Amino acid sequence: MHYTGVTSRGIICPIFQQGDDLVTAIVKSVTDAAKGEGFELKDRDVIGVTEAVVARTQGNYATTEQIATDIRNKFGGEDMGIVFPILSRNRFAILLRSIAMGCKKLYVQLSYPSDEVGNSFITYDAIDEKGVNPYSDSFNEEEFRKVFGYDTKHTFTGVDYIDYYKSLGDNIEIIFSNDPRYILKYTKNVLNCDIHTRFRTQRLLKAAGGEKVYRMDEILTESVDGSGYNPQYGLLGSNKATENKVKLFPRDCDEFVQKLHDEMFKATGKNIECMVYGDGGFKDPVGGIWELADPVVSPGHTAGLIGKPNELKMKYFADNDLSDLSGEELAKAMKELIKSKDGDLVGNMQSQGTTPRQLTDLLGSLCDLTSGSGDRGTPVILIQGYFDNYATE
Repeated sequence: MHYTGVTSRGIICPIFQQGDDLVTAIVKSVTDAAKGEGFELKDRDVIGVTEAVVARTQGNYATTEQIATDIRNKFGGEDMGIVFPILSRNRFAILLRSIAMGCKKLYVQLSYPSDEVGNSFITYDAIDEKGVNPYSDSFNEEEFRKVFGYDTKHTFTGVDYIDYYKSLGDNIEIIFSNDPRYILKYTKNVLNCDIHTRFRTQRLLKAAGGEKVYRMDEILTESVDGSGYNPQYGLLGSNKATENKVKLFPRDCDEFVQKLHDEMFKATGKNIECMVYGDGGFKDPVGGIWELADPVVSPGHTAGLIGKPNELKMKYFADNDLSDLSGEELAKAMKELIKSKDGDLVGNMQSQGTTPRQLTDLLGSLCDLTSGSGDRGTPVILIQGYFDNYATE
């Protein structure tokens, strides 16, 4: 009989460096943890590995000059603009400096009151008070300051990203608009830097007369002067590594997780699902900031993690169909309903309130919350019991 459900454990690992045999080290760390802590590894356990250590051991890095070179290759070293960058010292500042190195004049168009993941420098209250329509009103910096003043610091960091982003290159000019086509008043050469809306933004820019229009995932798709690269995501998902180098999103993740799965099976005889995870797909309720600044939650996972949950809402039965039952009789009836549920509950009222998200988004978010973003030293997460249905036992 079970008394607990899903468990998520951070696995303490060594510090990984470029060239390390990551698969072998993870197998040892997970099996040592199971022996040392006295728990048993089982079929359909899930191992999540943070994208950072995968990229680090791959040596998937690029310098500011290598990024600038690819910008020159794409845009010809002329004047250019970028639209909708996120406001982040870790994620984007070093990329902005690299882009500015690769062109003459750089126009930076910020969305307002926040970037696409919720980093804000003014409030919707301020917009309402000033009578501004964020869907149609656009500004240069002088116009923006005249309306909103200089109280434009980020909610959590206290950084004024307008001044900070301007400081990253002496050729940078800031403008403000939520219409990506506004940048075309300044230049026809545009790099759209949004993450999850990037394909629409590029389409709008090209349809409105943009000439050289690229997305961030089209920069560094192959090695430039010996750099790392990512053929699928380019610069998306990158993070600052040093003052002049970024760590790119890892590549070849499907091959990595399959190798890890196979080596775990050799070591334990268990069919353990494996995935690489980055940012979780959740939102801070106070600051309104989305965690997901990566292009996807999981860039690689084994086949058993494809799909969505197919779950019933137990309270639906307790409050409706089975409301006249209680105790053991209710528990028995609930087990029978769960055992006999349809293979696909999409549109079924009995599943209302469940979360119709990809399994990898849910599991990756759990991994991200378990590992944290600081110094816990647990870049590998072991999730157990996720696919068990305790209610039917």
